[in-house]
Amino acid sequence: MTKRVELVFDFVSPNAYLVFWPLRDLVAKAGAQLVLLPVFLAGMHKLTGNAPPMIRDAEVKGKNEYAVLEMERFIAHHGLTNYRMHPQFPFNSILLQRMLYAACEEGRGVALAEALLPAIWEEGLDISDPEAIGAVLIAAGFDAAALLAAAQSDGVKQGLTEATSAVVERGAFGIPTMWVCREGRRDEMFFGKERLGQIAEMLEV
Repeated sequence: MTKRVELVFDFVSPNAYLVFWPLRDLVAKAGAQLVLLPVFLAGMHKLTGNAPPMIRDAEVKGKNEYAVLEMERFIAHHGLTNYRMHPQFPFNSILLQRMLYAACEEGRGVALAEALLPAIWEEGLDISDPEAIGAVLIAAGFDAAALLAAAQSDGVKQGLTEATSAVVERGAFGIPTMWVCREGRRDEMFFGKERLGQIAEMLEV
């Protein structure tokens, strides 16, 4: 496949949930491939000096309120009405991200996201309970024990750390960051779920 979209991804990000579904669909429509780039978002923020918008923009009058309005519009436009703010947000996603890294190494990253995103952002999955996470994975056809074991391995831990540094080196500073990659052309970076229209246009060229 000569066209793909790479999505910087951490389960802790509401925008990762929101952008994943419409991006997955438009990439498939374009005959391209969706590739997830697992990172630890807290690590990205440390490397770049960035911070979650609700913290970063807390002193800017009206900005966070407008961000909520834009999110509501995006949810309505794409029919993502099952979305609910997670009761544990902001939760520690390191275990989830290490499992995602391991799944991506096996070529099953997108499938893992498809299984866990609804459980987290629609059903309020208890992130602090490995057994609850494992039950979701087993229901989706994953070997939960193997993924949980992989998440504790030095190789996966180091791999996620290096993957986080790598996307920062490419210019990423937050989620959702996406690259459109086409054979024989430079990779084009986009930031923000509002860029889906531009990505769709670029995939057509």
